[in-house]
Amino acid sequence: QVQLVESGGGLVQTGDSLRLSCTASGRTFSSYAIAWFRQAPGKEREFVAVIRARTTYYADSVKGRSTISRDNAKNTVYLQMNSLKPEDTAVYFCAASARVMPTRDTDFDSWGRGTQVTVSS
Repeated sequence: QVQLVESGGGLVQTGDSLRLSCTASGRTFSSYAIAWFRQAPGKEREFVAVIRARTTYYADSVKGRSTISRDNAKNTVYLQMNSLKPEDTAVYFCAASARVMPTRDTDFDSWGRGTQVTVSS
């Protein structure tokens, strides 16, 4: 397993951009699929995006507005979010999986504690 720490959340206005970071420990970081999930108050946790090597996949709710990328030298995965909306408000978690291209939260073995993103209208 890897240990994950998210950062970069904050309070922004509608239309703003934000870049979240997920930094991992462990020498095998590059072999993992890393995903972002989010959970809004009163709602279930939902998939946002995943990256394995250079292959990416996005939820429809963020496709075209978000970009997931990784820097294996820094053991870090980023989620660049643009044109933020109030409905993007949530706690954002990153997670690691040894599976090929996981998108279900049950596919992931390691989780960070999350970072809060709040988008005001």
